[in-house]
Amino acid sequence: MTLPQTMSAVELRAPGAPENLVAGRIPVPEPKAGEVLIEVAAAGVNRPDVLQRQGKYPPPPGAPATLGLEVAGTVVAAAPDVHWPKPGARVCALVAGGGYAQYAAAPALQCLPVPKGFSDVEAAAVPETFFTVWTNVFERGGLKAGEYFLVHGGASGIGTTAVQLASAFGAHVLATAGSAEKCAAVAKLGAERAIDYKKEDFVAAAKEFTDGRGVDLILDMVGGDYFMRNVEACAVEGRIVQIAFLRGPKVEVSMDQIMRKRLTYTGSTLRPRTVEQKGAIASALADKVWPLLESGRVRPVIHATFPLAEAAKAHALMEADTHIGKIVLTVGK
Repeated sequence: MTLPQTMSAVELRAPGAPENLVAGRIPVPEPKAGEVLIEVAAAGVNRPDVLQRQGKYPPPPGAPATLGLEVAGTVVAAAPDVHWPKPGARVCALVAGGGYAQYAAAPALQCLPVPKGFSDVEAAAVPETFFTVWTNVFERGGLKAGEYFLVHGGASGIGTTAVQLASAFGAHVLATAGSAEKCAAVAKLGAERAIDYKKEDFVAAAKEFTDGRGVDLILDMVGGDYFMRNVEACAVEGRIVQIAFLRGPKVEVSMDQIMRKRLTYTGSTLRPRTVEQKGAIASALADKVWPLLESGRVRPVIHATFPLAEAAKAHALMEADTHIGKIVLTVGK
């Protein structure tokens, strides 16, 4: 097919408020070696997008300046060395940037087929959170069936994904959330204990639920004063995985509890990893998680959709922190 030279996209005029995101036109990217070009039907909105817009999370070298870390749509072109996906394939993909646009270039290794029965909106809500949860909860965190797992921010995109996957793989799930409505939502998704962190002490709740033992694994995106509280909430030989720090990266640590409990405290980022590393995560998802998506046992939670040109409204909603699950942009032709 003949592709246009320019496309509609969301441009960031300058770091700052959501209103700095404006509709514009930019060149259509050309797929490099190992890449495909996707005609985007929908793009997910994620917390790193908000941080990038605020000037707190610059894109890695070589990544597009345009925001957007996950897309779904149809492949319209592929580099000569790409064997799959071919033009015409419906895919969802993890990208290092460029998702808020009509077309996005994506490494073929980071593409996955749209799960059977999924809409483009549902498919666009999968890559960023499912890649993140799989690699951190199951690969780095080593969650096993029968263990007790606590996820903070249980009503977020990451949280709703983690609750469902951990439950599907046989773990006992606890989740914190900031309202009765959010707690009810995560309980419906599979959390055996939903903790309203504005009204309850999650450490006490975790200890009570586990008969004083503590949890085996915590997925934390809060940081700050949660650091030592996570340590308290863990069982002996427990693990903590840090993936963000909404309350700040600097903490005061008392090493004695970490040592006495023989804890493992680790962290990771996804965006700077190599294409090969992300491709390995994609392969694991295709093998372990795609059957759950296609059977309907696990499903992304969609809170709201906005047209591409209204990305500013989508960001304002995310910053208001009233959403449950994912926010998605729809892209018209």
